[in-house]
Amino acid sequence: MDYKEQVEQVVSTAQFGDLIEFSYPIGYAHWGVYDGDGYVIHFAVADETQVMGTFRNCLQAIFPVCGDLLLGETKIRRQLLSEVNVPKGARVSVSNNQHALEPSPVDEIRKRLDALLDKEFTYKIFTHNCEHFATFVRSGKAMCNQIPGKPKNKECVESTQLFSYLVPSS
Repeated sequence: MDYKEQVEQVVSTAQFGDLIEFSYPIGYAHWGVYDGDGYVIHFAVADETQVMGTFRNCLQAIFPVCGDLLLGETKIRRQLLSEVNVPKGARVSVSNNQHALEPSPVDEIRKRLDALLDKEFTYKIFTHNCEHFATFVRSGKAMCNQIPGKPKNKECVESTQLFSYLVPSS
């Protein structure tokens, strides 16, 4: 199944709050949260001008992981799933079972998404990345299972606290 067909399958089956995984051919993944109507909310380029976009595309050609990660500055954006910039050979799927976390009620997920949308962050691969964001939004706990040498299914308290600070209490 080609990438476009994968996107169509995800859009036809995903539910609000599902974790969306963009698996890259080099073994790492980018993560977001499904927002309905074909949209995903995820860490993206902070403020991309034409020059910066060209620079990012060059970085991605040289380092097919994620130019955003190398630039360091990201912004939580709502974007059509079909328009998320991924390297050639990437796969996209709903991946709700990769973490030992229970999903929060829909109203809590919505509150977290709304509070964090359009916020800018410095991308920190080990302590504050797209997977931490997505798992925090879905469950209230930031977690990343793809860091070599780190225990799986362990909350990153630093990232949870940073995100929680920006979400109003009930």
